[in-house]
Amino acid sequence: MGKKAIVTGASSGIGKEVALRLLQSGAQVSVISRNPDRLLSKLPAGSNAKGYAIDLGNIEEVASQIKAIASDMNGVDILINNAGMAYIGELIEMPLTEWQKLFDLNLTSVFQCLQAVLPTMRSQKSGTIINVASVAAKQGFPNWAAYCASKFALLGLTQAIAAEEQPRGIKIMSICPGSVDTPLWDTLGDKVPPSFDRSAMLRPSTVAEAIMTLINLPSDAVISDLVLMPNAGTF
Repeated sequence: MGKKAIVTGASSGIGKEVALRLLQSGAQVSVISRNPDRLLSKLPAGSNAKGYAIDLGNIEEVASQIKAIASDMNGVDILINNAGMAYIGELIEMPLTEWQKLFDLNLTSVFQCLQAVLPTMRSQKSGTIINVASVAAKQGFPNWAAYCASKFALLGLTQAIAAEEQPRGIKIMSICPGSVDTPLWDTLGDKVPPSFDRSAMLRPSTVAEAIMTLINLPSDAVISDLVLMPNAGTF
């Protein structure tokens, strides 16, 4: 492939699997995570990957950090906006600080990453950006109001910026997976309903393969939004 890629939330789950596939395809990959060594320590010596320990929730610093990475790579061809978080609970009880924290990571950090890489992609007259949304960008779920709101907003952002950048040869796409068995569920503790059968969820590797399909589309084709669901349906 020979492409230069940035993957956020790349130390585990979907981001990790996408980063591995990009590396296998011959891409140079910048791994962004609060703990990039979780992935880098498992790669063979000489892998064309570099880690950056960045907390994308610190939105005031994101744009400058991503710009520096793009400069360090001498350009960027692919951006995978994968980092995100969830919150389960009735909206009436959600603290404002938690709402703001969720939107900072799930939406505002994506906006900052876009602003950081688009000048380079415009100068190249090419680039591929994939925003990892969710089936929660299509449908509201009780006790997931903030998460749904952030993902609905991410989908709108993706559609609008895709229309802005299409004339410049830049593809911006979204993928909306159903439930995926990632470490995100471990962060939610006893708030996860016992009826959620994680073994029936999508595997991160399955979502990563779908993302690679989007990346590898011919130059004259685009899938604006891909909905990928487990056979078990919606949880």
